[in-house]
Amino acid sequence: MISTGNDIVALKAIDIARTKQPNFYKRILSVPEKELYDQQFSAKIPFENFVWLLWSVKESAYKYLQRITPELVFSPTRTIISRLELPISSTPIKLEGRDFGQGTVCKGSVAVGDHHLFFRSIITEEFIFSVVNDIEDFKNIYWGIQLAGSSEPEEQSRAVRVLLGEKLKILFPEDNLEISKSLHSYPVIIKDEIEFPVVVSLAHHDGYVGYSLRVKG
Repeated sequence: MISTGNDIVALKAIDIARTKQPNFYKRILSVPEKELYDQQFSAKIPFENFVWLLWSVKESAYKYLQRITPELVFSPTRTIISRLELPISSTPIKLEGRDFGQGTVCKGSVAVGDHHLFFRSIITEEFIFSVVNDIEDFKNIYWGIQLAGSSEPEEQSRAVRVLLGEKLKILFPEDNLEISKSLHSYPVIIKDEIEFPVVVSLAHHDGYVGYSLRVKG
């Protein structure tokens, strides 16, 4: 089944001191992931960014799998990052696109039980944005990020739907599409009361919003 999942974390909204406390980060990181940071990434990325990077990937994986297995329970420490590569280029980051630039983003693999997914993540001073896919080729993924200007959840929810709606109008100008919710609360695209062959994922945090979109077929 085709799906997509994304997440965004506004870094200025996180509590750095709390993130570094074991009783907090142990609810997100598995023991091998903490060892991975200590052995390979401690000189390359601040620990708080590492924690929230992994959180964003794990949340994205959960959203991806929720469409396939609606009864799935989110368990961060049982969602395991099996491979992580940091960017090798400092090329300026775009706020929308298709695919992700080679060498300019984090990439790797994440496992949830028998499910093995791939991820791409953008890290800036302002936010972390992640998308997961079932194949390592992300050319079938459209995505977008925006600063919505409000930290109110309702306003952010509205802003991300407007952002996604603008992209849908560009991709499908002849179709009158609506963004709705499934019975299990993940977003669906509707045309004439029938689900349209596009899967989307929405995310927002403290003013930042983002979406991922994948066309079926």
